[in-house]
Amino acid sequence: MDKASVYFATARSAKFAHSHSLLARLGRLLDQMNIGEIVQIDTPVPVKIHFGSRGAVHTVRPAYVGQVISALHNVPCQPFLTDSCRLRGLDYLGVARRNGYDWATIGAPVVLADGVYGNDSVVVTAGRLLEKAAIASAIHDAGSMVVISHFKGHSGAGIGGAVKNLAMGGVTGRPRCGSWQQGRGKAHFLLATAVEWTAERCSHCGTCIEICPVDAVSEVDGTITIDQGRCWRCGRCITTCPDHALTAPKDDSTFQEALAEQAAAVLSTFEPGRVLYLNFLLHMQPECDCVEIADVPVVQDLGVLASTDPVAVDIASLDMIAQQPPLPGSRAVQITIAPGQDVFSALHQKNSRGHALYLEKMGYGTSQYQLITVA
Repeated sequence: MDKASVYFATARSAKFAHSHSLLARLGRLLDQMNIGEIVQIDTPVPVKIHFGSRGAVHTVRPAYVGQVISALHNVPCQPFLTDSCRLRGLDYLGVARRNGYDWATIGAPVVLADGVYGNDSVVVTAGRLLEKAAIASAIHDAGSMVVISHFKGHSGAGIGGAVKNLAMGGVTGRPRCGSWQQGRGKAHFLLATAVEWTAERCSHCGTCIEICPVDAVSEVDGTITIDQGRCWRCGRCITTCPDHALTAPKDDSTFQEALAEQAAAVLSTFEPGRVLYLNFLLHMQPECDCVEIADVPVVQDLGVLASTDPVAVDIASLDMIAQQPPLPGSRAVQITIAPGQDVFSALHQKNSRGHALYLEKMGYGTSQYQLITVA
């Protein structure tokens, strides 16, 4: 396969002029990529993003999102900002508004891709591990799409970039006519069917109850109970439990492959070349935007990378980050980073490239790229 083109706009400003701002460079990047040849003219175009969560405010700034929306209006097409439900639908829309994502600030409607109740989806064939995946209907039914990713760490995948954004955000938590096994949670629970609680480890701090997006966790008379019918299998309770009292067996390599299968399932609904990926290498905190904090960034802001290849844009992002020293005062200074290793792989002890390389094997991109710097 030929090398993929990855465009780069630096966050570094050398002059006190708007033309040297990242916002202006982003506009030139979108012009140079000829986005009118990527998205379908005069049609609704989902702009996929993560809205964040309570306390997670290092998401992509509305000004940058608005620049993307403006460029799409000029195509012309009908962009709308979207994500599948990471919380209960109306609560998640409230998070979006508090983080600055509304029609007034970005210039387009904000829509839940899988509906207010998070079950509007279409089940498609996935790979050998997942078999089926329920794609959020507003993404499934679109002819083209833009994927905006805040590049950061992730406890399971190592990173949250373009591929993870597709895999977790494009698949609903619970399909209308299926079970969690066709939703995004199956990637977390290929080796188990439920979260396990170890009473001896539990300090009864209540973190799991507070963090659960669907109120599936409760405590009665000192016993933690998880409503298996309600649970999305998102794994947040496991990630945030300070006592490691909540667990589920997981194999890292299998999880990375499952992520690739979910991303491939989403992409199978689009014609090749109809999805644009924008990775924002800004405020790169150690954890996903699902976690309700905004920790100190672990490496310096770098800029924006863009491509029509999800594998190439993530690999290029990691290559750039691997050249950066950890920021003083961040969580990254507490660990040992091997020469050439990216900070997120070191932080989470994961192969952060794994899911992108699995997606490459499935024929949905290439890790070989040429970097094109936008002046």
